Amino acid sequence: MNEAPAKLKSRGVPVLLGIPQDHNSSFLRGAAQAPRLIREALHSDVWNSWTETRVDLGVAGMVEDMGDLANMESADAPERIEEAIEGILAAGKRPVSLGGDHSITYPILRAIGKHVPNLTIVHLDAHPDLYDNYGNNPHSHASPFARIMENKLAKRLVQIGVRTLNAHQQEQAKKFGVEIYEMSDLRDPTHLNLAGPIYISFDMDVLEPGMAPGVSHWEPGGMTTRQALHYIHTVPGPIVGADVVEFNPARDATGMTAMVAAKIVKEILGKMHSMRD
Repeated sequence: MNEAPAKLKSRGVPVLLGIPQDHNSSFLRGAAQAPRLIREALHSDVWNSWTETRVDLGVAGMVEDMGDLANMESADAPERIEEAIEGILAAGKRPVSLGGDHSITYPILRAIGKHVPNLTIVHLDAHPDLYDNYGNNPHSHASPFARIMENKLAKRLVQIGVRTLNAHQQEQAKKFGVEIYEMSDLRDPTHLNLAGPIYISFDMDVLEPGMAPGVSHWEPGGMTTRQALHYIHTVPGPIVGADVVEFNPARDATGMTAMVAAKIVKEILGKMHSMRD
């Protein structure tokens, strides 16, 4: 591996990138409106810029923001997502993407997988998103991890918080060697034997819907926000990138889910910085 990816692993500045895409959603649209609202919540005066890992994100140069990609409804959107992530990596920096539906993770990992060998994905979600072809759309938000694993873009996929596993996705998990920890049998994160480099993919519907109702797919019986943060805080790193997806503002009447999504982003950023050389 060359010098640039080595810098990316441990010292690259995190870069926020909004990816307002939701046309691969199988049930409700709306997640394309999320990046702007997550940013607004992240910079709200309701809290300060310090994370729980004692990192002040308000210091100049701690986080960069590339804004949002445009025209995410176009046919070449996946290629432009991949190109944007490639640009961040080429600069020795680390992408933190704001979705958008979960289909954005495949083109993101197409870029990262080229630069970072032996990648482990830590995927927190109510759904395993392993369908081979959901609704006659192989690029559905229900299928990104099937595409990622069949293209060998990660060495290890660890899924946490799943509570919608069906027979087809069990077969897919077995085929790709996916490690699934369902909500009914959650492990303490220290027992997962995680090792870097790590990519975090956080779907907001992993949380109990009462805590974060602004998602398209309500699936009761989920994590508390504190449980989710515990997983993020105990990731051993290095964290080479992350995404936070499937926040749907159309179902977020009080704005609570925007704040929870921003909290997740904030703590991922803090964790990335707290593990720098």
